[in-house]
Amino acid sequence: MQDRQDEERIGEAIRLTVTRASEVLADLVARPLAPALYLVATPIGNLADISLRSLAILARADLIAAEDTRHSKKLLAHFALRGALTPYHEHNAERERPKLLARLRAGQSVALISDAGTPLVSDPGYKLVRAALEAGLTVISIPGASASLAALTSSGLPTDTFLFGGFLPPKSGARRARLEALKTVPATLILFESASRLGKSLADMADLLGAREAAVAKELTKLHESVTRGRLDRLAGEFADGESLKGEFVVVVAPTAADQAEPSDEMIAEQLAKALKLDSFRDAVRSVAEVLNVSRARVYELGLKLKRD
Repeated sequence: MQDRQDEERIGEAIRLTVTRASEVLADLVARPLAPALYLVATPIGNLADISLRSLAILARADLIAAEDTRHSKKLLAHFALRGALTPYHEHNAERERPKLLARLRAGQSVALISDAGTPLVSDPGYKLVRAALEAGLTVISIPGASASLAALTSSGLPTDTFLFGGFLPPKSGARRARLEALKTVPATLILFESASRLGKSLADMADLLGAREAAVAKELTKLHESVTRGRLDRLAGEFADGESLKGEFVVVVAPTAADQAEPSDEMIAEQLAKALKLDSFRDAVRSVAEVLNVSRARVYELGLKLKRD
């Protein structure tokens, strides 16, 4: 009897929630939409993550500028939205930007959406926003899903200070140079990477950033979502086989310990000399790098100098 009453109470609460959400959406859609460039966040996987406000903007906007109209049509069709679509991406941005600005000057509303997540994060919307603001036009952000923030908050790593680094360069030399520049940043790092390069990038991170804690997020908000946590060297081994991976990944890397002073060359050389009495050169370099939380490349160079001396 009690179980049935509980089920009825829960069922009634759900019906009230659905009714209230419908009323809020109806009220938003009924309001006039002011002329502006609206930066509308869209789901990164699960379509249910779209906000009521985003739906209302997409339903009322005079034009929707989409990174990939074929992809965006699926989202619009799912919610029975029939707004006018136009492509806006890195290959046509120079040609299409003046057209969108002209519509805004004429008093129309334009919604900018990316393939997934919040616009302007790794897409060409930045220049459009800059041009709109310089022209004295209104720009309004409609917040929502973000792969970078979803990965950060589920990683278990520090969230008080973080840096979004986007995609690392595809070639190893440029990638390592970028990581070298990032390794002293006192913040949690958030990086995007493709399946084919993930293993190599993680290996470079382990080599240059040291034995930091990290997390690799994939399929965020989707059915097979996963977040794999561990030290960079372990993650590099786990994701070494790029051929078996699919999609794009978010890598979150912990900052260096705030209370840990950077080890001096003398300290590293001293530890390395001790380790070389017990291990091979390769194993000694790896163990010292892990213990002192410094890059293997630095320990390796000091080891070569030690051997020469």
